[in-house]
Amino acid sequence: MITVEQAIEDIANGKMVIIVDDEDRENEGDICIAAEFVTPEIINFMATEARGLICVPMMASRLRELQLGLMVQENTARLTTAFTVSVDAVKDVSTGISVHDRAATVKSLIDPETKPEDLARPGHIFPLKYCEGGVLVRAGQTEAIVDLATIAGKYPAGVICEVMSEDGTMSRLPELERFSKKHSIGIVTVAQIIEYRRNHEKIIERVAEARIPTIFGEFEAISYRSIVDKDEHVALVMGDVTTDESTLVRVHSECLTSDVFSSLRCDCGEQLNLALEMIGKEGRGVFLYMRQEGRGIGIHEKLKAYHLQDDGLDTVDANIHLGFAPDLRHYGVGVQILQDVGVTSMRIMTNNPRKLAGLSGYGELVVTERVPIIVDPIPENISYLETKKKKLGHMLDKKKSD
Repeated sequence: MITVEQAIEDIANGKMVIIVDDEDRENEGDICIAAEFVTPEIINFMATEARGLICVPMMASRLRELQLGLMVQENTARLTTAFTVSVDAVKDVSTGISVHDRAATVKSLIDPETKPEDLARPGHIFPLKYCEGGVLVRAGQTEAIVDLATIAGKYPAGVICEVMSEDGTMSRLPELERFSKKHSIGIVTVAQIIEYRRNHEKIIERVAEARIPTIFGEFEAISYRSIVDKDEHVALVMGDVTTDESTLVRVHSECLTSDVFSSLRCDCGEQLNLALEMIGKEGRGVFLYMRQEGRGIGIHEKLKAYHLQDDGLDTVDANIHLGFAPDLRHYGVGVQILQDVGVTSMRIMTNNPRKLAGLSGYGELVVTERVPIIVDPIPENISYLETKKKKLGHMLDKKKSD
């Protein structure tokens, strides 16, 4: 594997990279290059060595300029890959299928002088519509190569081709690593690019502020919106959190059933109240309420998971049965909100090692201490808590909070 920084440098220098998605998606690799560097030799390499379908991910704005509509109005493909109608360049091509012709078509697609009438439809090159927001919205190679090209300062389009084995099956990571070594092409994952963008781009905006008196004391409520997925989050701030003194912080994922309806299936509502009480007693801190219902799966899927739990599955296996990872949450948005309110170092209230690692992975925000936030189990949630401890590694040793 190479770093995202190395992948950006390779793309900027006209080299190819292999972009791999995750095992919960296709678990496949695509050879990718910035579109402006395509040559007949590159097309030939993709066709003969990679063997997949050669496509051109592009911005929606450019596709509109070229009047290239989607191939179908109702996309029923499993991963909703946004194919447009296929095209050939009108000028300087013969049948459209030769490597020279396909390279010329790619060049024509990104040439600002090209007009809709300069492209024949259908053809032998398949443009793909880039999803606005890139890998932060859709974790696919289409978005990944356009993001890399953009970050590298190149035209926001790429040429991609899936890597297939000699027997016609899709190459998985071990084969991709051998392919990478043989052809000296670096491998980078979509997950790496997602993390890079979350760490390097501002993805939140402050929307509104208001004073909120509570039974725990008075807070300043500040609402935020993610500019990527439009989710809304709220930070409750008490006291001056911009000082050098480490700030008491709770990053709390929304749990409608427990936070609002006092469900006994989990300990979320009790943790919410305990965290606010601890901040109130200290007179200073931040309670960050994140719209990450059901560890990121949403209220509808969470209720389905509850039904599966009643049938005997635990909280982790229920998520997996529904097709989700045990925990879909990420913490880049939360980190940016904490930085926006002025927090530079924090004592984080959590029992979750993944959350601790996620919040500790941003150099400018220092975690100085983990503060346990443990409530007494009850018959209705003891199985849930045991599962979090055994399968998710939650640190629920009561002695740590004494």
